[in-house]
Amino acid sequence: MSETESPTARAVPVVPPVPSTQVCEGERLRTVPLPGATITVRYRPGAGPGAEPALFVHGLGGSSQNWSQLMALLADELDCEALDLPGFGEAPPPDDGDHSITACARVVIRHLDAGGRGPVHLFGNSMGGAVATRVVAVRPDLVRTLTLVSPALPELRPQRTAWPTALMAVPGMVPLFARLTRDWTPEQRTRELLALCYGDPQRVTPEGFARAVEEYGRRLELPYFWDVMARSARGVVDAYTLGGQHSLWRQAERVLAPTLLVYGTRDRLVSYRMARRAGRAFRDARLLTLLGSGHVAMMEDPDAVARAVRGLLADTATTSERSATPRG
Repeated sequence: MSETESPTARAVPVVPPVPSTQVCEGERLRTVPLPGATITVRYRPGAGPGAEPALFVHGLGGSSQNWSQLMALLADELDCEALDLPGFGEAPPPDDGDHSITACARVVIRHLDAGGRGPVHLFGNSMGGAVATRVVAVRPDLVRTLTLVSPALPELRPQRTAWPTALMAVPGMVPLFARLTRDWTPEQRTRELLALCYGDPQRVTPEGFARAVEEYGRRLELPYFWDVMARSARGVVDAYTLGGQHSLWRQAERVLAPTLLVYGTRDRLVSYRMARRAGRAFRDARLLTLLGSGHVAMMEDPDAVARAVRGLLADTATTSERSATPRG
């Protein structure tokens, strides 16, 4: 993957005005133009001068908001950025319409190169986990540690509850679903989404549900919403079929960065049984299995994820200190 292209002038897609996404206290949003795409970055500055840079990548249908709770819990140690991949959150689709895992990884690499923040502590959930795996495999210089929450790595026999999501990759299925559900309210859509992504949707507070409904309604007003979902789903499925050096599992084996793997036992999209294979694939892996959690553990059980991340950071700091200690 070449990342030597120089930035070029480009036209930013015109997006009809829609209500702005939510910004939590202590966060800031900014728009970042990159070659071929424009992204939105959610920034929560570290609380101290020693805070190390971190970057968070969301999953299919998600946005930078998915990381707000975890970033707040880690702000004393990490200087946090979470990005909206092209076509998600407040970021418009990419110029070329490419929503493949490789294209998303290219966006992440360009952002890190342009900002000069690397090496970072890199986080990814679901599709973002596949993106993060590809980033660290091809540009290990940009990543210090890797944390993957239910990463979308290829499964030979996906669990049945994941089949409807995979069907979004079939041409014509997303427009058909959009037509069949055109009478659904944002509240109904949000309940279906939470039932799919959470091990226990009852953990979502009434305030959290209201915010999720507002965000879902905002996205439905975007003219490209369904097209981006279809193209991104195809990107995930296509990545599952790649072999050789481009295989996600082969690239996971190339990762040298200390890695934290987080799986929920009630994940309906990525089976927690994949944790064993992932633990073998990543060379320096630690595993956190959360009983009762679903696909978005950083939202469902952010305290447990934060504790595990702190352990990873402490281990990494200790290892670095030992490596830097002169012997004689």
